[in-house]
Amino acid sequence: MRGVPGGARALILCAVVCAGAGALHAVLPGARVPWSTVAQLAVLYAVCEMPARCPVISRFAGGAVPMSAGSFFPVLLAAALLLPPAAAALAAVPGALVARVEQRPAGARRVWRAAQIALAAWAASGAAALSGGMGEAAFPRVLLPAGAAALAFCLVLTALDGAILVTAERVPARAAWRGLLPRALAPHAVHGLAGLMMAVLWSSPYGPVSALFVLLPMVISCWAFGQYHRERGAHRSTIRALVQAVDIKDRYTRGHSERVGQASVLIARELGMDEERLEVLRFAGILHDVGKLGVPTRVLRKDGPLTADERRVIELHPEYGHEMVRGIGFLGEARAAILHHHERLDGTGYPYGLAGRQIPEFARVVAVADAFDAMTSTRSYSRARPVATAVEELKRCSGTQFDPCMVRALVRALDRHGWQTTVTADEPLPGRPPAAEAPGPEPGARIPRPDDAPPRAPEPATGRRTAERRGG
Repeated sequence: MRGVPGGARALILCAVVCAGAGALHAVLPGARVPWSTVAQLAVLYAVCEMPARCPVISRFAGGAVPMSAGSFFPVLLAAALLLPPAAAALAAVPGALVARVEQRPAGARRVWRAAQIALAAWAASGAAALSGGMGEAAFPRVLLPAGAAALAFCLVLTALDGAILVTAERVPARAAWRGLLPRALAPHAVHGLAGLMMAVLWSSPYGPVSALFVLLPMVISCWAFGQYHRERGAHRSTIRALVQAVDIKDRYTRGHSERVGQASVLIARELGMDEERLEVLRFAGILHDVGKLGVPTRVLRKDGPLTADERRVIELHPEYGHEMVRGIGFLGEARAAILHHHERLDGTGYPYGLAGRQIPEFARVVAVADAFDAMTSTRSYSRARPVATAVEELKRCSGTQFDPCMVRALVRALDRHGWQTTVTADEPLPGRPPAAEAPGPEPGARIPRPDDAPPRAPEPATGRRTAERRGG
């Protein structure tokens, strides 16, 4: 339990005690428990969870499936319909204990998961019993206890998931439970129907063996989910390789792309975007500067004023980036953000001079995140501005350079979560003082373009209002 916050320890202990107290009724004198059914269901659930811990089977199945996927919850819901509450809780424990745990501390997470699922199974069985139970009920009457069991199971899991986020991850209570229940209701309703089919077949003259056929779709869905996670892993590896290539080429922006992705997600959460769009927007923030791979290194690293031609080359990096990712289908809206993240609300940006709502929503989010991280990161040529100063600068430029809605969303997110200022590119360029000695920009100065080189001397006009720093 080392490294687990005190509040989380108390919550885990409370869950274990409650689960133990609920299961204790199964062994009390006079308790009528069908122990053979408990054992069969417990073994079945444990066997279903074992492949994720077996490398050979996991590889055959297309990769490990996280426990949160709940691929075999129908077994537990069948137990809730077939067993009394205490016995249903006991049947859930072995499988929960053997399930794969990827994050540390593994022991605490495993104990927590076992207690959580045992409590959910106990509540589901109790809800089914209060709804009349299965008994000899015929269709559609039997749907009522199945629906009650699935709903109780879902409510307990989501309530405890939110509680552990608050105590262990320090997530604000309002954010911890937001969206958890709506996202979980549909999957648990499907699990409830599958559990009902298992329970009906289990109780039929064909016996428990016939109920195993219900698991075939679960196994197929488990395999498909594993394939999906492998594909997502490949996506992340591709993006990571592109970002590393940009960081190697442009030493001024090391780590910047990841932070822009994080800031973009903070803004998007405040805007209420769904999880799927959040992931795509994170990709947009991470890859917004991938077009720098098409800019000559000598221009990116030039230690001196840029010529007008060099400035025009730098300003082509959004178009280069868009061409590079054009064929990557999973990026979706991120491609437009990569192309347009240097457009300005007043129409004086580049590459196409779009204005207002002509600029895609993702591009308006990334523009704010990009500028914010550029101002709050210490580079080899300038100190980081305080977060409050950067926010004031963003507000000052709202309506002309940035979308005020996105700026307000970032401000709200910073109030909730804060922001850790970062040092990037700590090695000073030849002839430049270290970051600690380099003077920072004046508070009243025009907002610098993100990801750019040091402030330059005035350059020849290019026919477009450009920023003082190299395009980011």
